[in-house]
Amino acid sequence: MPTPFPGMDPYLERPGLWEEVHAGLIVAIQQHLGAKLRPRYRVAIERRTYLALLDAESFVGKPDVLLIAANDTPLAPNVPLAQTTTLIAELPMPDEVVERFLEIRDVATGAVITVIELLSPANKLPGAGRLAYERKWLRVLSSASHLVEIDLLRSGPSLPMRLPAGVGTSDYRIVISRASRRPQAEVLLVRLRDPLPDVPIPLRSDEPEVQLPLNQVLHTLYDQAGYDLAIDYRQPPDPPLPADDADWAARLLG
Repeated sequence: MPTPFPGMDPYLERPGLWEEVHAGLIVAIQQHLGAKLRPRYRVAIERRTYLALLDAESFVGKPDVLLIAANDTPLAPNVPLAQTTTLIAELPMPDEVVERFLEIRDVATGAVITVIELLSPANKLPGAGRLAYERKWLRVLSSASHLVEIDLLRSGPSLPMRLPAGVGTSDYRIVISRASRRPQAEVLLVRLRDPLPDVPIPLRSDEPEVQLPLNQVLHTLYDQAGYDLAIDYRQPPDPPLPADDADWAARLLG
């Protein structure tokens, strides 16, 4: 069953589901571009890893910090200790986070021609994930590789850039940073109510760019993966929509 939305389906942004969508979309983009670019180029799925401390919400079914007295008797809250007491405390543990992205490589030389990033919540929200992504972002921008950044998440601030005066906000954003034109970059601002655009993928300067039909790729993935079976459209999406978009979505969903 196809998604009822003309472009990005906001229900796919739900935590717990977006991770699966992210992985599926990375593979779908790889397969679509790989068929167009072979045999000169190969589209590779790469990974970056970093350690992040689990926050309080990550202690599933546990209190933020569990304190147990040496004699296994729980301490009463706000009662001062009369003497030094040995306690057992549970600390947040660092967890290895793996993020996937795409690289278009020249088969003959192995050179990275274009980096394609599909953002995850950790790339936009404060923390280790955003810091790791910012470092990667700066490395690519200071290299000879092109950068294509696809942001299909409404939550969290995007990385800063100077846009023309008077430009309003958008629900989704796609940035195409061509190495030869930096610091200028092409930015596609996308509304929830519109189909996702075709995304130009730059290659070597003497070659024409290829088009990634992002809307088609996402909608095909939605149908093939059966995401309609994982979504309850009777409930509001997470994160929620502004009032006017919520009314529009309610009419769309009937």
